[in-house]
Amino acid sequence: MTGFSVEAEAVAQRLRDGMAGGVLSFPLTSFREDGELDPEAYRAYLTDQLAAGPGAVFPACGTGEFSALDEDEYRTVIETTVEVADGRLPVVAGIGYGWAQARRFAQIAEEAGADAALVLPHYLVEAPQDGLVEQLRRIAAGTRLPLIAYQRGPVAFTPDGLRRIAGIPTVIGLKDGHCDLDRLQRLTLAAPDGFLFFNGAATAEIQARAYATVGVPAYSSAVHAFAPEIAGAFFSALRDGDETTLTKLLRDFYIPLVELRDRVPGYAVSLVKAAARLRGLPVGAVRAPLNDPGPADLAELQRILDAGLHLVGAVRRPAR
Repeated sequence: MTGFSVEAEAVAQRLRDGMAGGVLSFPLTSFREDGELDPEAYRAYLTDQLAAGPGAVFPACGTGEFSALDEDEYRTVIETTVEVADGRLPVVAGIGYGWAQARRFAQIAEEAGADAALVLPHYLVEAPQDGLVEQLRRIAAGTRLPLIAYQRGPVAFTPDGLRRIAGIPTVIGLKDGHCDLDRLQRLTLAAPDGFLFFNGAATAEIQARAYATVGVPAYSSAVHAFAPEIAGAFFSALRDGDETTLTKLLRDFYIPLVELRDRVPGYAVSLVKAAARLRGLPVGAVRAPLNDPGPADLAELQRILDAGLHLVGAVRRPAR
């Protein structure tokens, strides 16, 4: 069994319960036309997101442009999320950079009322296992929040490294973005019972069936950020073993979306935000260094979105 603290185990159980009933929501962060944070637009957008019934909400993470937020903006985003969630589902705030700055963001998230934190991959440098473990130990020493590690880019745990971070009483899980199922299977087998694993692949639905075969059925859904109807239909089909619906959604919506996403660096966020605008959601543009898609890609995105909405019988909402 895990060695979680009592508080961490309570949060872990809430996440287990939530993941069994819905996708994990990673909301976008709303900006005005001048690029400034728009708290009221974010509140309206998030209210719409949570009405769709996700299992948990992860504000200010990759999809939420964490790296583009200053500390005051970050505090506003987390406080607003906690207020809108109102205890109905877990709020897991993104934190990141080196351990000293990650601890600072964790303290802000803790003060704002978040339930846990997702430790985003550190910046630029590669590191050995000892360093990756020490990074989490130092972050954990500076906050009471339960932590979920995120392996992607320069962060990749070995089974021994996984066992060591699982021994930190407030580290409750691992989100994987490497899509290496051989490595992931070794990690799940090395983990203590009850340790949480999350599919964090870009457009995670593409990998969802494969991840489930190695014991990782829970996943984050960027599609939920702009089309919760599609994300919800896919989740239900996956849970119910409805291969016909899964195949249609993958072939006619998710695969075309991924092919468009892969054309331009940063489209994993930029396209999501553009799709939300196409649906009339008040999210604004992305911040540099990301770029919004041009007219041709927007037109193709609209076709893909319309196809997905048609598949699930949802109504197209006009862009604002």
